[in-house]
Amino acid sequence: MEEYAVEVNDLHVGYRITKRLSIKNLMKGREKPKTFEALKGVSFSVKKGAIVGVIGKNGSGKSTLLRTMAGIFAPDMGTIDLKGQTVSLLSIGVGFQNEMSGRENIILSGMLLGFSEQEMRERMDSIIEFAELGEFIDMPVRTYSSGMHSKLAFSITASLETDLILIDEVLSVGDAKFKKKSYRKMKELISNKDRTVMIVSHSLGSVQKLCDSLLWLNDGQVMMQGDAKEVIKHYMEFMDINESEKDM
Repeated sequence: MEEYAVEVNDLHVGYRITKRLSIKNLMKGREKPKTFEALKGVSFSVKKGAIVGVIGKNGSGKSTLLRTMAGIFAPDMGTIDLKGQTVSLLSIGVGFQNEMSGRENIILSGMLLGFSEQEMRERMDSIIEFAELGEFIDMPVRTYSSGMHSKLAFSITASLETDLILIDEVLSVGDAKFKKKSYRKMKELISNKDRTVMIVSHSLGSVQKLCDSLLWLNDGQVMMQGDAKEVIKHYMEFMDINESEKDM
């Protein structure tokens, strides 16, 4: 019998839109905050050890899905069953304290995921070496560029080796040298058949190479889930993308 690592059923997540609302009218009950529904009844399952890519145009709910699975957002409706697995989310702008140094954030990130301070100190040197941040490792994260941020985030997540790894767009951030190194490391991580990985990316070429299957979201709903090549074919037709634009 097939063992599943993730089962999501009828997931709904919405955001309140409060911009340009009159406080006076709100107090008088004349206006109410509007809600944008980012995920509209999303259901899918992922087999243990699978590498699943999540694709879709901007605003389709891809990042919202991963952040909800990681426990950052609470669903308005529906269920997420991660089968008791340890989970890590690799995403730019999530999980770091800007006033703390990179070194301090390494320890904090691990402890938030259930690792002890001692365990993170044991991993410290290898994380710092992989991240290639030099003296910036002891500077506040607020001073980091997006590329430096992604290097540190990737290095921490890659070292923790949780059961379920959620990756949000970071494969496409950073310099060319780091992209190649992180790609090799990702292939090494996902070679473990007991580890499950979900990757959000706009690089169709990368997800086709890395992933067993794809989940295609459009406007908060599942359009298709299945073989990577087949899903990409239908997605490109739907989006009117040609081969030369595949990784743009």
